[in-house]
Amino acid sequence: MIFEFDNTYSRLPDAFFTRQGPEPVSQPEVLAWNAGLAQDLGLGAIDMAQAAQIFSGNQTPDGAAPLAQAYAGHQFGHFNPQLGDGRAILMGEIVDATGQRHDITLKGSGRTPYSRGGDGRAWLGPVLREFIVSEAMYHLGIPTTRALAAVATGDAVYRETAQPGAILTRVASSHLRVGTFEYFAARRDHENLKTLFDYAVSRHYPLASDPASFLDAVIERQIKLVTQWMGIGFIHGVMNTDNCHIAGITIDYGPCAFMDQYNPRQVYSSIDQYGRYAYEAQRNIIMWNMAQLATSLVPLMPDQDEAIAAFTAKIHAMPDDFNTQWLRVFAAKLGIANPTEQDRALIAQFLNLMEASQADFTNTFYDLGAGDAAAHFKDQSAFQSWQDTWRARIVDDTTARALMAQSNPWIIPRNHQIEAMINTALNGDMTQLERLAIALTNPYTKQNAFADLASPPTPEQEIKATFCGT
Repeated sequence: MIFEFDNTYSRLPDAFFTRQGPEPVSQPEVLAWNAGLAQDLGLGAIDMAQAAQIFSGNQTPDGAAPLAQAYAGHQFGHFNPQLGDGRAILMGEIVDATGQRHDITLKGSGRTPYSRGGDGRAWLGPVLREFIVSEAMYHLGIPTTRALAAVATGDAVYRETAQPGAILTRVASSHLRVGTFEYFAARRDHENLKTLFDYAVSRHYPLASDPASFLDAVIERQIKLVTQWMGIGFIHGVMNTDNCHIAGITIDYGPCAFMDQYNPRQVYSSIDQYGRYAYEAQRNIIMWNMAQLATSLVPLMPDQDEAIAAFTAKIHAMPDDFNTQWLRVFAAKLGIANPTEQDRALIAQFLNLMEASQADFTNTFYDLGAGDAAAHFKDQSAFQSWQDTWRARIVDDTTARALMAQSNPWIIPRNHQIEAMINTALNGDMTQLERLAIALTNPYTKQNAFADLASPPTPEQEIKATFCGT
């Protein structure tokens, strides 16, 4: 296995991180391996025994520069000036054959100065959840971090009870967060804030000429990301600013979940008692997060009063921009390629019918494209009336069906299937994980062999709450 490291983050000033390696584990074993991603990264021939040592943190590859990153963040609206990698180590960066740069991070690798009293470890459940869900997101076409390996440590971690420990190897275009900017802005460390800005521009937004154009670019990507989430029924669960990636990719899969029955107020996270990060609330939270980024960028502007006014206008413009992008996403789910404002009412009527019928979000949209959605609705007369209006709106049925087929997945990582997979894995059986991983690589195509994985839960199988697992 060959790592061609080119570590730019480790060359930043020491204020950005603490240099530290992972803590060793006793009996590492590879439980899940992403061979396709390994090939894309150019890692060469893989020996699983060697992989277990490297991706558990027991062995540091040549050229690595292990470190824990510093950042801050608003968590449920409350600012914490120092968070940082409390259980993750950035091993280094790899540039693939296409010129794309990737961070290689071990998550669950032990204590760091940012652990805040925690053990810095992860247990098997959240590691396998992130492995499956992040890869599912990738194949759904949603910008995301990816999972290269899940390794059992052979050591117990203690949450409510003793659980088997595990480490996830996360691959990302970077780990720059809104909270990274907040970290230096809160300290009034404007020199390092400017260094961070220059680094973020170089790595993600080379066309941005100043903080104002940078903010515009970040806002655009965040709006696109969250509307894509909503289009597949995804609820992040903890959209804190430290979990908001500056490049507009999905990061930190904690109490995340996909909706079964459509409910705009749906919350799964056990710690989100007031619905701050509910499905529908995600549109407002991304605006709130961007306001925190804008505040952090103000010190970099030559005229701060003028910057505050200009940045405030940008944030206030976000609802209209979000609504425009949301309309594109949901119109495509109905087979409408060039939506008008009049289509917004058509979409809203369909969603209202789904909510009233407690219809499954994924299956209803998929079956609409397949011409078989009626069974999902309790009020058949209302649905037929809506369907007549919808069909009259469709200009070309063949084109509409093709658009719907690429906008409405047949399979998602269902919450109850993930829990079942974790339970079997705890008993040493990885076959359910392997089935899920295979099925989710082709989410927009009906696969009869995996029909059980695409079915919604029975009332007894329904998952009411998800947990962070830290």
